[in-house]
Parts: sequence; C-alpha cells; structure tokens
Amino acid sequence: MKALLDTNIIIHRETPNVRNLSIGTLFKWLDKSKFVKCVHKVTVDELNRNSNLETKNSFNAKIQSYEILKMVAPLKPQVIAVSQEVDVTENDKNDTLLLNEVYSDRVDILISEDKKIHTKAQKLGIEDKVFTIDSFLEMVVSEYPDLIDYKVLAVKQEYFGNIDLADPFFDSLKEDYLGFESWFNKKAEEKAYITYNKGRILSFLYLKTEGTDENYSDINPIFSKKKRLKVGTFKVVSNGVRLGERFLKIIFDNAVLNHVEEIYVTIFDKTEEQQRLIGLMEDWGFVKYGIKGHDRELVYVRDFSEQFDLSNPKKTFPYISTNTNAFLIPIYPKYHTELLPDSFLRTESPDNFEENEPHRNAISKIYISRSIERNIKKGDILIFYRTAPRDKSAYYHSVITTIGIVEEKIDNIQSEAEFILKSRKRSIFTDDYLKEFWNFNPRYRPFLIRFLSVFSFSLGNRLNRKSLLELGIISGEENELRGLKKITKEQFILLLKETKTNESIIVN
Repeated sequence: MKALLDTNIIIHRETPNVRNLSIGTLFKWLDKSKFVKCVHKVTVDELNRNSNLETKNSFNAKIQSYEILKMVAPLKPQVIAVSQEVDVTENDKNDTLLLNEVYSDRVDILISEDKKIHTKAQKLGIEDKVFTIDSFLEMVVSEYPDLIDYKVLAVKQEYFGNIDLADPFFDSLKEDYLGFESWFNKKAEEKAYITYNKGRILSFLYLKTEGTDENYSDINPIFSKKKRLKVGTFKVVSNGVRLGERFLKIIFDNAVLNHVEEIYVTIFDKTEEQQRLIGLMEDWGFVKYGIKGHDRELVYVRDFSEQFDLSNPKKTFPYISTNTNAFLIPIYPKYHTELLPDSFLRTESPDNFEENEPHRNAISKIYISRSIERNIKKGDILIFYRTAPRDKSAYYHSVITTIGIVEEKIDNIQSEAEFILKSRKRSIFTDDYLKEFWNFNPRYRPFLIRFLSVFSFSLGNRLNRKSLLELGIISGEENELRGLKKITKEQFILLLKETKTNESIIVN
C-alpha cells in the first residue's frame, strides 16, 4: 500500500522545530500499518525552491527516506475538468497533480490537511482515498485495533500543579502565548481535563465560567453582557480515537451545567494543528467573531441559547426538539455500553469522562438496523431502549437509557464493501461482524443511522418496560420493539417529564 504525502506534511515532519506533534503520530501509524511513504516530484521541486541553502540541503538528505514518484501520471480528463473549475494558484494546480496520482491508481491514498484538496477529491468521487491526519488515524485504528493500547487514552481531570509543564506538548503554547508558564503556574489549585499516552500528554482542556461583569475590553468587537463559558486552553494531538469530539462533549456538558448563554474560545490559526481544531469547532457551531489583543488572536463563539437546527443538529447540540418525530430504538445489553458509555456511568457529573475507545469518545455514532420501519430523517429523536439480559425479566430490566438526534439515514447501500466502509469508523463492530450482518438476509439488507449521542437519563429516572406500559407509551404487543417504533409528540413529552429530563435543553 502506497501513501502519498502532501508537501506541507513533509515540511512539518522534517523541519528542525516540530510544532505539530500529530505528525509524529501519523508517521508511527504509517509504519505500523506498513504503508510505503511516497513523495511526488512537485514536492521535491517545491522543497528545492527554498532560499535557505542549509534548509534545502537538509530536506534533500532526508527526502531519500521516502519513495519519490519521479514519473508524473498523465492528467485524466475528469481531473482537468475539476482543476479548471477550482484551481486558482500554481500551488492549487500542483495539488491537483497529487490528486491525479490517486485518481489514476498510482498510489492507494493521499494524506493532506488542505481543504481545497478534499473539496476536489469529493468532486472526483475519491474522497474515500484522500485523508486528513485525523481521518487516516481513525481509519487505521478501526482496521488495526490490536495495534493500539487503549488503556492509556482515558480523559480525566487533573490539578494544574500535578501536570508537567516541561512536556513537549506545551512547547507550541509557550511560543504562541507570552507569559504562558507564569499563567499556568498560577493555576496550580485549579483543574483541567487531560489525557496521557505512555506518560506524554495528548490533549488538554481548561474551562472557565465568566459572569456578566467580565472585562472584555481586549476583544474587538467588545462582547455584550452575557454569562459565558470560556475555553481557556484547548489542544488535542491527533491519535485516531476522537478525543477532540470527547472534549467538545465536555465543553457542552459544562455549558449546560453552568447555564451559560454563549461559549467562546481564542485561538491562533498559524499552524495546521490549530486550523484543524478550528475546523472541528466550526463543524459544531462555532463561528468567527473577531480578534483579541495586539497579537490579533482569533475569537470564535458558539451561541448557546435555546434553539434547534433541524437541518444541522450539530450546530445546536445538545438541544433537542419536541417538534420532530421521536422513535424508540432497541439495543442489546452486550452492545449498549460500548456504543453509549455515558449511560453506564453512575453520575452525569463532567468529572466522569474516562472512556478508552474511538467509538466511545465520539459524539457522532453509527447504529446498524434491519428495522421494517425506515421512515426516519435528519433531526428526528432516538430513545434507546436497552433490552433485558437473558436471565432477567424484560418487565423490570428492559429500560430506556439515552437520547440521540439523527444526523443521517444511510440507505440503499449497494455492496458489502460499501457497507463496511460506511459503518466501520463510528460503529462498535469488527469487519467480520459487519460482513455477517450484511449477509444475514440478502433480500433485506441493513441500513445505517448516524446519530448524535445527546445525554443519558439519570439512574432512578430511567423508565423500564413496566413504566412504559403503564404510561401507554408502548402497548405490549408482540415484536413491538424489534425495530424502530415511532411514538407521538404527546408520548415523547410525557416521557421527558417522567424521566425528569433537563428542561433547559428542550426546545418546544
């Protein structure tokens, strides 16, 4: 398998001052999964245009460790058409040459952080062969689960005073923020969210709730008076286990807990690592607001007022609406905790975020179904019904645990390979199980529901089958909950009331 690497990835890898720690993780996994690391001729040419002779000689020495593609594949007509539509600069056209190698099957995959490259890949229908660092790591972790030690990837809260400021993880923050070390040391008695891998820090998050009297004179335009959650420091090294999503869940949970009106973060966009984090936040509703200070740090805000975006539920997560369809959806106990780990926790406290596997960290997840009822759409509500263990009575032990929001129904899947590709990254199943599931009944293929896991009902407020029957939410007829079961708006509102669901996230 050949992996073609974009020019910027090579530059970040081989520069003497490595700021993007994700690059090291990427190369480790390229080696583990036995990819041949390839470099295009245009990348070599670009590196040789560097005006610094010492830097140029250093790159030329190191480039020999890669397989250099000296022969450029002739441009395909489809690639030329996309280039004429999208490309503006000479760099854009060079990037198209990289894509052409993938389109021509000269290499298996391309890894790039360039958004325009990914846009062109979609237009060419090869988006499944063009990866960001994050998506590549997610792919290899899914395909080679035996190669990763999940035990060391749990998120936990830790006092600043117990965190090693000398860890290389903080080097980029020290460079970006004058006085970072002094600020960090003054926070010794406060807590941050953090993950470790073999003693080294992978991610870090510090949150602060601010009242309406906070001074925002260094932000332009100046904030209006609101209660806010400040994302004080947020950095995640790519590792393939979706820690960025897990940290966003922590941010949103804290916003709900503290009843804030807005969330904001200040961040530079100097590096690809920072740009990738900005992209993640934009996916979840953060928008560019202004700048902060003389260094012109960017300010991004997330409106946290009560609202629900039916067309893109991520933008208003974790709010749910009672004005869309709601479905009960069954899930076996052996799969339940893997897919919905928050529902296993004894408390909803944001202190409890010690989850270890990619599908556990993700907010966006995949549910695989063979339900006869398939009339489900984006924005609809899912209420997960955990069936009883084999040795327990369904009457008392089958119970609703979790609410989710549908992002997408993926139906009309044409092949086993497509089914596995669309399922693997955010489901809990191995490829072998997915193959078995696909081939169980060739006349009635499964479909996928991509959903956002919003919250878990607290223990003591989860309705079991007995309660659901007494409330008239289910009828008790045979096979009633073998697949999706639509309930009425009135039944859904009653369910929310009886489970004492937090009213602050419900949009009526």
